[in-house]
Amino acid sequence: MPTRILPAVGDADAVRSITTLLSQLPDAEPVAPVVDSTQLVDTLARLAAESFDELPEVVIVHERIGPVPALELIREVALRFPAVGVILVSSDASPGLFQAAMDYGARGLVALPLSYEELAIRVQAVAQWSVGVRRHLGGTVDVFTGVGGTVVTVSGAKGGVGTTLTAIQLALAAQASGRSTALVDLDLQTGDIASFLDVQFRRSVADLATITDISPRVLADAVFRHDTGLALLLAPGEGERGEEVTDRAVRQIVSALRSRYEVVVIDCGAQIGGAGAAAVEMADTALLVTTPDVIAVRGAKRTVRMWDRLQIRKAEETTVVVNRHTRGTEIQPSLVRKITGTPVAGVAIPANFKELQSVVDAGRVHELDNKSVVKQAMWGLAGELGLVKPAEGAHKGGRSRGDRAAVGFRRRKELGP
Repeated sequence: MPTRILPAVGDADAVRSITTLLSQLPDAEPVAPVVDSTQLVDTLARLAAESFDELPEVVIVHERIGPVPALELIREVALRFPAVGVILVSSDASPGLFQAAMDYGARGLVALPLSYEELAIRVQAVAQWSVGVRRHLGGTVDVFTGVGGTVVTVSGAKGGVGTTLTAIQLALAAQASGRSTALVDLDLQTGDIASFLDVQFRRSVADLATITDISPRVLADAVFRHDTGLALLLAPGEGERGEEVTDRAVRQIVSALRSRYEVVVIDCGAQIGGAGAAAVEMADTALLVTTPDVIAVRGAKRTVRMWDRLQIRKAEETTVVVNRHTRGTEIQPSLVRKITGTPVAGVAIPANFKELQSVVDAGRVHELDNKSVVKQAMWGLAGELGLVKPAEGAHKGGRSRGDRAAVGFRRRKELGP
């Protein structure tokens, strides 16, 4: 049986070199190379969705792959597709890198410049390992090998713009529609999700920070199951413990969550450090919440530019959500779009703190009345983002509550006062 080999190489010259050698290997079936980390994970996810047997036996990761660093990418592949053997190709063949690669889940290291003999020996060994693992699994897949859920980050242009409430309501909408949903508090020093949902907890995201192998059982021990069905991974009660949560830890945690839940909503707060930046970079959708005032919109613009400079997120890949919107304000969503240079969500969240005050003060925002225009808008936003599972019969012309709310609010905006 031929060995399917998928190269992940960003450099054009390296692609030619690797594919030429792979084509000469006996019983090798090279797959068209992918050029970055996102394309690699997406390709593996698509193949896994078709069939467990469609996954390649061997993946070759070049040291200069990006935007996710090679070792971090190996960790994600090892977590989500444990029957795929990964080989790292690097100019550094030191014992230190070899040990690091093994710790991250690689099955081998091949030094640059490539030699036919070394590559052939390593590919054969890793392919045999992969076949053995698949035989042991009996053609079934572990929970971490699935296509993976949708990750949405919610960040604030500044403090107090409604980031946490938005994140909570988006998660509640997804969960209520029938999607398994995790809500993560990455506002590591000042996270308030626990207070908003009136929960007492022992474990937090910091407890996962030093764990190199986040198994389903380890993850289940760390999350808090809320009465609404949400799986909560909360910020540490002691703010100083937030420093334990590194960008590397966040990549592992988000990868584990993505593979276990259909929707993962992450509250990143208004101060983005290394941990929050890693989450925003990995997200399928990155939301930036602002209010329609000069200070907040300027803050949104600064954040968008910073993300672009640091290559965390491009402006066109960030969606701004306007919270506490009124028709009488001078700053309307169209102006926010022009100032920030980003797309703006079609659903703007209306200003109506009176209907929020009692549930916020009681720490019971999950009990916000269904008639609340704020809740309707936020759940409409969830529908706009595709987080809400379509209601039965939606394919025949029906819409879910989130879809109907989104359409309703867009129509009201179009009609004007």
